[in-house]
Amino acid sequence: MPTPDQDQDQDQAQAQDWSQDHEQAGSGIEHRIPGLADLERLDAAFAALSHRTRRAILVTLLADGGSQTSGKIAGRMKNTWQTTSRHLRQLEEAGLISVGLQGRERVYTLNREFMVEVLDGWADRFR
Repeated sequence: MPTPDQDQDQDQAQAQDWSQDHEQAGSGIEHRIPGLADLERLDAAFAALSHRTRRAILVTLLADGGSQTSGKIAGRMKNTWQTTSRHLRQLEEAGLISVGLQGRERVYTLNREFMVEVLDGWADRFR
């Protein structure tokens, strides 16, 4: 009859084996089902697009040729600068816009190629 220590060691070994099996299965599922590897980028893009203000920022950028200074964007939003800045950061982190410097001012630019690649690529799967 096994001792309590042997039972505990056996339980730990079984738990470790189960964990390793599921980690391997979880990482392999992305290779078996097309599109699952892209979900992280999609989640970030959809999360950024889920807020009306962030969608308004994208439309504002588009209306002005795809690029605007931070001051001009902020002037068109009804939010405080801090709130607008937070929305811009979320759009940038999602890859929907990029930021560069023009003198002392930040210039935000639409990442149209990324948007087409990620969003149209997702929609194409269902066409």
